[in-house]
Amino acid sequence: MKTTYWISTALLSLILLWSAYSYIFSKATIEGVRDLGFPDFFRVQLAVLKIIAVLVILLPQIPIQFKEWAYAGVGLFFLTAIVAHTAHKDPFFITLINLVFIAILITSYLYLHYTNSKI
Repeated sequence: MKTTYWISTALLSLILLWSAYSYIFSKATIEGVRDLGFPDFFRVQLAVLKIIAVLVILLPQIPIQFKEWAYAGVGLFFLTAIVAHTAHKDPFFITLINLVFIAILITSYLYLHYTNSKI
């Protein structure tokens, strides 16, 4: 069960870090976020919050209650992405990708509780 937790958590962390990186450095992503109607400060704020979420989820010293809040916040990131892309009439494939990300998030969260709560 720990293997499932670490694989899903590593995937989740990589997704979040890649997303945060692209929010800051990818011109295409920056323009895409603007096209969705979000201001630049919100894009930067999301990037910082995603990095913080990764740290909270991965660091073993962080209490489980904080990890749960980080998981909730990440879930809101993905749900907001689905709503924004749907409202923008983007291809349904983007929604499918975000649903896969949500599945990875849920797997990591559930297996967090199956493993030692002091991970």
